Amino acid sequence: MVVKSATKKRLMELGVSEEYAHKLATDRNMTDIKNLSHDDVASTLGISKDAEEFINTMQIIAEQGSRRRAAKKSTKITIRAKAIDDFDRPEITSRFNALNHELVPHQELVGEANISPEDQLSIEMEALAPWKMMQPDPETGEDRLAKELLPKVLITDPVVQVIKELAEAADSAAHMANPDHTPLAAGWIADRVLKVVRQSPSAGQTVAYRLIVEGN
Repeated sequence: MVVKSATKKRLMELGVSEEYAHKLATDRNMTDIKNLSHDDVASTLGISKDAEEFINTMQIIAEQGSRRRAAKKSTKITIRAKAIDDFDRPEITSRFNALNHELVPHQELVGEANISPEDQLSIEMEALAPWKMMQPDPETGEDRLAKELLPKVLITDPVVQVIKELAEAADSAAHMANPDHTPLAAGWIADRVLKVVRQSPSAGQTVAYRLIVEGN
C-alpha cells in the first residue's frame, strides 16, 4: 500500500482533509479517484454517504472531473495543467529544460525550497546585505527586507517553472521516504528570491537577484 504523495498534496490543496486525502491517495492517482463510485469513496473514507464530509469530498472530486473534461476541449495546455498530467500519466516526463541552454545563466533559489519563513528571511538578508535593502516599515517603523525593490521575474517564467518542478519532485520523494516530512505549501515559490550568476569573458562572473512574483 503506497500513498501517492503528489495526489495527496493535490487533494489537500483542493480542500480535502489530510486524513481523507491520505486514504484516497493510497495506491491511486487523480484519474483513479475520479473513477471511483460513491460507494467506493464512502467505503474508502469509512464514513456514511449522508455525512457532510462525504458530500463535500464528492463535490471536490466531481469538480475536478468536470474541469478535466472542459480542458480537453482546448489544445492549449498550461504549465500547471501539464504538471498535473505528469502525475496522472508518469510516462510523460520529458520536456525542454531551459536551464540546460547555453545562453541561459545559472539560476537558483536563495535558500532551500522547503524552509521555514524565519530561516528564509535570515538567508535572504545575508545574501542581499551588500545592497542595503533593510528599510523601515512605513506602518510599524521597524526594519524589514524590502525585496519588492528587486527586479521581478514572473512565476510562469520557464526557468522558474523548471526550478519549481525539480524542487517539488525532490520534496515529494522526501515525503514518500519519510511520512513525517512536511510537504511544500501551495504557491510556495512566490515571493522567493532568485540568484542569477552570469559568466562573461570580459567582466568575469556577475551576480544579480530577482524577486519571483505571480503577476506584474
